[in-house]
Amino acid sequence: MIGQLAVRNITYRPWRSVLLFFGFGIGVAVMIVLLSIGEAMLSQARNEKLVGGGSITVLPEGLDVEVMKTGGVGGLFFSIDHASFLYRQLLASPRFAKEISAVAPQIEGRLLYLRAPNGEEYPVHASGEIPSATRAVGAAPEVVAGEWEDDDGDRRWIAPTMAELRHEIDHFHIPPDSVADRDTWAEWHYFNVLSQGGRRWAFVSFIVGGDVTGTKWGGQLGITLRQQATDAATRRFGETLDRSRVQFSTTDANLVFGDSHVTVLPDGDYEVKAEARELSGNGSSGAGRIQVNLRVHPAPYAYFPGASMGSGGFVSGYTVPALRASASGTLCVDGSCEQLTDAQSYHDHNWGVWRGVTWDWGASRAGQYTFLYGRVYPPDSTVSVPPMLVYLIDSLGFRAVFRPKLISYEDGRTVRAGSTTLRVPSRATFSDARGDDTLRIDLEIEDAIATDTRPRKTLKEGERGDPLSSDRARPYFIQMKGTARISGRLDGAPLTGTGIGFFETYR
Repeated sequence: MIGQLAVRNITYRPWRSVLLFFGFGIGVAVMIVLLSIGEAMLSQARNEKLVGGGSITVLPEGLDVEVMKTGGVGGLFFSIDHASFLYRQLLASPRFAKEISAVAPQIEGRLLYLRAPNGEEYPVHASGEIPSATRAVGAAPEVVAGEWEDDDGDRRWIAPTMAELRHEIDHFHIPPDSVADRDTWAEWHYFNVLSQGGRRWAFVSFIVGGDVTGTKWGGQLGITLRQQATDAATRRFGETLDRSRVQFSTTDANLVFGDSHVTVLPDGDYEVKAEARELSGNGSSGAGRIQVNLRVHPAPYAYFPGASMGSGGFVSGYTVPALRASASGTLCVDGSCEQLTDAQSYHDHNWGVWRGVTWDWGASRAGQYTFLYGRVYPPDSTVSVPPMLVYLIDSLGFRAVFRPKLISYEDGRTVRAGSTTLRVPSRATFSDARGDDTLRIDLEIEDAIATDTRPRKTLKEGERGDPLSSDRARPYFIQMKGTARISGRLDGAPLTGTGIGFFETYR
């Protein structure tokens, strides 16, 4: 019956039947296409090999996976800052060796411009991979000719030697074009070391100051020796060097200051040799003399990779190649030498425009942990409070980052800076919560030194001054030594530790 009705309907209204068949066919065809596309997109989303291999894809924050796969315009300017640090300290670190078997860094479809010998430029899309790592995650392309193997640059990115790592993050810099007043540029290696069971310590600074792109620059070696006691004494040693006696490099961390130097040894340790005469109150040399001869050994994974911030003509850069370190060697003062063996030590590197700049800073051990905190106040910063960073590591490297808003100081100590008596911190506290993770740091200050940073004289035209001295709203530089205690929770476990550290602020 149904078949007979269908045949009679077609013969009675043939054109209407054709139109209905044609419309129905188009609808079915469109549905088939849409279902096929949906199935393909679902398959692509599930197939990690289509986006670089492995099981998980780590992307820059804010980048959609579809943008990356389709090469949208929004994906052209995304990147992961300090990607090699994240690779070494997180994704490929021993901490997650049981969970992560292979990691492959990849760059997909980045827009580059190639310039031909005739001066013409051509836009190209380029990708970058490390062959051995890409193979490990199962995403290696089929090589039809030649070889596709790691070169030396690939090896340095994945697993540099300790010496290569020091040179990578600890080299010197040239002031960028944005810095107008280059005479205010300064860059330095800083080391500190504890001796006599923590009762004596030395700060050693190798400072390159001035416009290193011209002729108005030079070096300044400064050594501060402090003895913690009831009648605590501070002795300062130093030397100013003409640029002809200073050698620095923008590709490695080695530095020569006349007869003194900082040298990275093949195993990644630092050889630090410094010799200077004692400075009198007016800055001239006295009869006292100090000789520092140390081998500083950074603990594995204990480094901060570095960061540079700034706007306009202001630049401030900072890295810590040896956040937790030990030092062995001799510390000789006026011919009397102390032998050091595995003494607590630290090394960082600063660069930028520092005249008028102040900061809060500290680094300390805390049991199995070591932490670094700091924030920088640009010149003429009197209202806004810059963001603060707390960087926490353990024996396997990076552990967490916290961002406290405030440091609460209790000024319960007094020190003298020349003829001025200052109130300086006796305690300090700061804390932060990041989701379920919490951190509180309490500092007990045991000793402090104050330095008046205001210029001591008016410079003549063409004369190079100290790039770190300036008229500031808070002109007194306070260096402190004390005990740090951390508490809180991290990944659901208690966070505790106590140790000795050094801290800085201004008054």
